[in-house]
Amino acid sequence: MSATLFKNGILPFHSHQAADAVYVENGVIAAVGESSELALQLSGTSYSTVDWDGAYVLPGLTDAHVHLGMHGMKLDMLDFTGMTSREEMLGAIRKRAEVTPPGEWILGLNWNENEFRDMTAPHISELDEVTDRHPVFLTRTCFHAFLGNSEAFRRAGVSELTPDFASGAYGRDTGGRLNGWIYEDAAQPFNAVQPAPGYAAKKEAVRRGITDALSLGLTAVHTEDLRLLDSVETMLRIHRELREEGLFFRTHQLMYYSYLQEMEALGLKAGYGDEWLRIGAVKLFADGAIGGRTALLEQPYSDAPDTCGIAIHPQEGLNEIVAAARRQGFPVAVHAIGDAAARMTLAAMEHSRLPMNAALPDRFIHAQVLNAERVQQMSRMRLIADIQPRFVASDFPWVLERVGPARTGHLYAWKKLLDAGIICAGGSDAPIEPISPFLGLHAAVTRRKPGESHGGYLPEEKLDIREALGLFTTGSALAAGEEQERGRIAPGQRADFTVIDRDICMDAEELLKVNVRMTVVNGVAAYTAG
Repeated sequence: MSATLFKNGILPFHSHQAADAVYVENGVIAAVGESSELALQLSGTSYSTVDWDGAYVLPGLTDAHVHLGMHGMKLDMLDFTGMTSREEMLGAIRKRAEVTPPGEWILGLNWNENEFRDMTAPHISELDEVTDRHPVFLTRTCFHAFLGNSEAFRRAGVSELTPDFASGAYGRDTGGRLNGWIYEDAAQPFNAVQPAPGYAAKKEAVRRGITDALSLGLTAVHTEDLRLLDSVETMLRIHRELREEGLFFRTHQLMYYSYLQEMEALGLKAGYGDEWLRIGAVKLFADGAIGGRTALLEQPYSDAPDTCGIAIHPQEGLNEIVAAARRQGFPVAVHAIGDAAARMTLAAMEHSRLPMNAALPDRFIHAQVLNAERVQQMSRMRLIADIQPRFVASDFPWVLERVGPARTGHLYAWKKLLDAGIICAGGSDAPIEPISPFLGLHAAVTRRKPGESHGGYLPEEKLDIREALGLFTTGSALAAGEEQERGRIAPGQRADFTVIDRDICMDAEELLKVNVRMTVVNGVAAYTAG
């Protein structure tokens, strides 16, 4: 039996105010109390000791929505995060082109023209001017819109005569000429001609994603990686090998719907797995994102009255995918940002109802533009709202122009969801947003960007620190069907702890200064600062 007494910590959210110690046996919490009392009770017992030395101890934080492999790959890619002009973006591409052999792809991500001074992304002609010797393919921060240069379009076989996809489009000027923009599924021809990473590169990407997550205090994530890893067997093998190699980290795997046939062949069901990896819901998309105006709205965009966005599937298509998942024993996890996508998603869920004895609830992912009717409908269903508080910091104030004043009543309305009794799980959607949970907590509590000092965007939707922390602890546990195992510091729960250097209860700005001292998973220090 392995046993450890963790002592001299501060447990700010524990009901036992004087508790400063946790005794763990075989990865499970056996007792919580005062260091001196637990040491006395354990007299004659063989155990090791870890001194938290006055650090603050939270239940192990879980990010309920990431793409772990892509986050790991991002750490090696051209990253435009924080850039404030297209000139800066073009300069970064030029520098990368100078050190990249001619003919090789230049890939970048996380550009956001709404953060640029002129709010304009580079035109295809500007990308061509930077380099015509490399195909360039750049992923917007929302991962639902892209930019390419002429060489990328040539390799993808896309010309001005190429028709748009039913679930995607190519940007064009008033004369019908390509302007470099690529929306949603219209990116498929570009992805098809890019070199696919091999097994070793995929495994290393997942390893790097896990290592980074641990260093930021995460003990687990809910992740969807099949579109990168390209098979269920590869995903299972990578995580098994990393665990055998000594990485202590938990994952709950959302399974992209196009892999249903492979899952059936492998005999996988929702809830399959162990304490390290479990199979979750079937993931699919109902629409795109607000930034690229591909989120599906009931009424046209206020700043682009010629479009309501893009439906990734017609209603009948959504219904059939949900029904197929149900037939194989899976709940669904549906990306739905716009209010029209919300209506279609809930209709599909109700068309093929989740069985009462289902192992896991459905997930409604993002839920950014809703209305009172949709919130009431959600509250009557067995589902989790899978929300990303950090989107508030990234999308405001420009999102207000996109949707207009008539739709702000239920815009990123986390407080209304909780008040309606809807369980919410919090995530980052990394690599779209930074994976640090403390940035997500700050956004949930303040409704503003770091460095801003106003009262918050739609401040009535602010959460208090306990509500915000619940998104990344009890909420994420409920989403994974693990509420009896994880989410709290209590006897019988897994010994997962996020150990930090400061109090986050009184001043929300302290969340931006947090240093993670230790990340404990299953009673083992999986990360220690320094």
